[in-house]
Amino acid sequence: MDDLASTNRTDGENGAAGAPAAPGPEGAPLPGGRAQPKTDKSEATRALILETAMRLFQERGYEKTTMRAIATEAGVSVGNAYYYFAAKEFLIQGFYDRMTYDHAADAKRRMAHTRDFSERLQIALTSWLDTAAPYHEFAAQFFRTAADPTSSLSPFSNESHPARATAVELFRDVLQGSELAPKLDAELVELLPDVLWLHLMIVVLYWVFDRTPDTERTREFVRRSTPLAARVINLSRYRVFRPIVRDAKGLIQDFILPTIGKTAVK
Repeated sequence: MDDLASTNRTDGENGAAGAPAAPGPEGAPLPGGRAQPKTDKSEATRALILETAMRLFQERGYEKTTMRAIATEAGVSVGNAYYYFAAKEFLIQGFYDRMTYDHAADAKRRMAHTRDFSERLQIALTSWLDTAAPYHEFAAQFFRTAADPTSSLSPFSNESHPARATAVELFRDVLQGSELAPKLDAELVELLPDVLWLHLMIVVLYWVFDRTPDTERTREFVRRSTPLAARVINLSRYRVFRPIVRDAKGLIQDFILPTIGKTAVK
């Protein structure tokens, strides 16, 4: 399997972007050419490759780190590395997946003690900053690619659907677990998780370029913007604001949601 995979890939910093992972007994491909491990051993190998890549990206930079270097450092064949990640860019996609899962688990644990919507939202956003903190130094290195709307690394792409779906579900929990959800228009409740995820994307954009110690400006932005967002959402339940709410829902449905990839690539 490894020899076969290595003959079908290049040794440069990228393989065939978007190509499906080589089929094999250990697991079927995930969206974006990522193999889904089915055994403890294969999961450990995949995790080792991913962790090695994250370390090398931090030490050498994203552009200067090749798949061959990652495989060598991890002690696996190049073919094995490509089996789990069809191209270098999909290591970043794997990083997204793992970090989003860790963020959701951490935020849910922290939110368990409160039903206040504003507090739950701030906890979720702050939890993301804490989860992402170890990776801040090299985040800007791959942001140029992620910012490209045609890139599979874009948070709006179909390939990013698994991580995005996890994040949106977290924001659904932020809202549904609060005292505010039963008071809001049902259609708005359905749309808000996606809108709150977009709010997180604004925070992420600010975070990427923040060079203050412990990204303190981003944290202050979260502290000040979250109560404001919560108040605006809370006001939507009053009859006098219903026409504005309807207009806002129309804009979200017609112009924002269609730009977000909804299904995973098969």
